[in-house]
Amino acid sequence: MFFAALGFLLYGGRLFLMLQRFPVESKGRRKKLQEVGYVTTICFSCFLIRCIMMCFNAFDKAADLDLLDHPVLNFIYYLLVEILPSSLVLFILRKLPPKRGITQYHPIR
Repeated sequence: MFFAALGFLLYGGRLFLMLQRFPVESKGRRKKLQEVGYVTTICFSCFLIRCIMMCFNAFDKAADLDLLDHPVLNFIYYLLVEILPSSLVLFILRKLPPKRGITQYHPIR
């Protein structure tokens, strides 16, 4: 989990900086820069929180991440570390590229 968080931070940060240095100022560039920043932040935070929770679980015998006795706590934990970040990433990246128009084929003469 730690290496996944580090990977998102490194590669997302590099992409963010690369887009920031891009010379053309446009609405699309600004929007893409925000998307990359948001996705990088969300993914890094999600994996870092999971890493911290797993370390806490590994070193503290009283802590148990398997909360099967408490379904509400189980739901809250997975809502915060999996469902909510995934939903936010999907919401941010919801715009699909435009469909290509149907090109007219011309017969070869």
